Amino acid sequence: MSAPALDQHAILQAYADAAVAARDELTRLDQLAGDGDFGDNLREGLAAVRAGIEAAPGEPAFRTGAQVFLDEVGGTSGPLLGLLLQSVAQALGTAGAAGDERHAFADGVREGLAAIQRVGEAEVGDRTLVDALSPAADALAEGAGYADVARRARQGALDTADLRARQGRASYLGDRAKGAPDAGALGVALLFWAVARVAEPDADLGDPVAFVSP
Repeated sequence: MSAPALDQHAILQAYADAAVAARDELTRLDQLAGDGDFGDNLREGLAAVRAGIEAAPGEPAFRTGAQVFLDEVGGTSGPLLGLLLQSVAQALGTAGAAGDERHAFADGVREGLAAIQRVGEAEVGDRTLVDALSPAADALAEGAGYADVARRARQGALDTADLRARQGRASYLGDRAKGAPDAGALGVALLFWAVARVAEPDADLGDPVAFVSP
């Protein structure tokens, strides 16, 4: 059986809707250990992506998303999400006409992870979005379905609640940042929720708020 097709526009539209729904929970979590702006940055960034997609419907949506997050979205996570979307866009753009989109998507996520680690110098266990992205990349490489990839990303994000931060503002809080998962990691996991929602609509992943809630 072939892998389900990846509708880039639908995925980023679903991601934008999910960011609106999950904004308050992501903000609450980010206030515990960060600047409290991640929920707004993600929601507003994806609103700009939605506008860009509507203005240029013929442009690959992940490319549009990458441009917006790299050029317009503030905070630490904005440019890092831009690097991920850029890598995925480039990988999907090289898929053949008959296209193995699933392998291309997996390659793009892996390349995005590598780019983020080069720029941000974060490793698994540092309590960052890498803790969600790395298990998602592993699951894709193993051939897991998109819903299972989303679950693996979510679990990696939830596991950050037990980690001492070694990057960003949370690193100054030491053990006081423990107890709640990293909002940026959950925001990345939510991207994979959106992929699964579009590619595997019958998968039971819950709504966006439940998905990002500990």
